[in-house]
Amino acid sequence: MSTLPGIQDPRLAIDFCGLRFDTPLVLLSGCVGFGEEYTRVRGFSNRDAGALCLKGTTLKPRLGNPPPRICETTNGMLNAIGLQNPGVDHVVEQILPVLDFTETRFIANVSGTTVEEYYEVTRRFDDSPIDAIEINISCPNVKEGGIAFGNDPKLSAQVVAACRAATTKPLITKLSPNQTDIAANARVCLEAGSDAFAVINTLMGMAIDIEARTLVIGNNQGGLSGPAIKPIALLKVHQVYQVCCKHGVPIIGQGGIASAEDALEFLIAGAGAVGIGTALFYDPLLLPTINQGICTYLDRRELTNVSQLTGSLRLHPSPGVIVEDACSTRDRLEAVDITLSADR
Repeated sequence: MSTLPGIQDPRLAIDFCGLRFDTPLVLLSGCVGFGEEYTRVRGFSNRDAGALCLKGTTLKPRLGNPPPRICETTNGMLNAIGLQNPGVDHVVEQILPVLDFTETRFIANVSGTTVEEYYEVTRRFDDSPIDAIEINISCPNVKEGGIAFGNDPKLSAQVVAACRAATTKPLITKLSPNQTDIAANARVCLEAGSDAFAVINTLMGMAIDIEARTLVIGNNQGGLSGPAIKPIALLKVHQVYQVCCKHGVPIIGQGGIASAEDALEFLIAGAGAVGIGTALFYDPLLLPTINQGICTYLDRRELTNVSQLTGSLRLHPSPGVIVEDACSTRDRLEAVDITLSADR
C-alpha cells in the first residue's frame, strides 16, 4: 500500500493512552534533543514517528557530567550525559512554542533527585501543550543516599504518585532493568497511577582504556544501549506485559531496535509501541525503512493493524507443564477492535 511522503499507512496507527500515534515508532529521550535538532538533517521528518520524547528535563538547569560522555562499545554505546538541560521553565517557555505539534506527538521526560522535584517539573509540564509525560525513575534519590528511585519499588511508587497528583496528562513510567524484579515494580507503579510504561532504560556498564589503565567515561560508569541489550530488553518487555495486559496498559518497548525485524520482535513480546534511539546515531533516516518493513510484514500476514501483533508471542511449554499467557489470544484480538482517537 503506497502512501504520500510523510503520510503513514493507516494500518500503522495505534491508540496509546487515548492518543493517536500515526506509527508505533517513538523517538527516545536523549537521542533527538528537544525535537528540533534532527530536523536539520536532510530527509529526516518527525512525521515518520508516532511520538517523540524530549530530552530529560529537571527543575533547574544542569551542566551534566564531565567528558568524555559517550563511548562506543561492541554492538552498543555507553553514555553518561548527566541530564544536561536548560531547566523546565526554559523548555516550556522557549522550546515548546517553536515545536510543530501537527508533525507528531511530543512527550516530556521528567527527571529529578527528590520526589518534590518530580512533582514540580510534572506540574509545570501539565500547564503546557505537551501530549504526555514520561517519568525517568532511574535518577538517584539524594535523600536516600543516592539509590536510584527505579531500583526500589516503594520509591518508584512514591514518584509515580507524586507525578499523578501533578497532572491529568498520560503518565509513562520508564522502568530500569537494573533491579531485581521489574514486573513487581511495574505492578506498584501501575497501582500508583502510571498509565503506561517504557521498557527498558539503559543497563549500567563501564569501559576501560588498557593503556592508561583508567575508565573511558568521565563519570566512570554509564548507561549501555544499542543492539547488545536487545535480548534483555525483550525479556523485560514480556515480563512487564504479563502485568499490563489485563489492564489494557500499553508499553513502549525499547533497547537495541535497529530494524523492522527488531521492532516486530518487541511488538510480539508485548509492546504496543517501539522506541528508536541509539540506531539514529548511525542512521538518522532509519524510520521510513522500519515503517515500510512493518507494513511488508502486515501484508505477508494479511493483518489489518499493527496492534494485532502486540503480545501475540507463543511460549514453548516446559515438559509436563501447561503454559498459559496472562492474556489470552481472544483478549488480544478483542483489544484490537478499538476506535482510534480523532486525527489531530
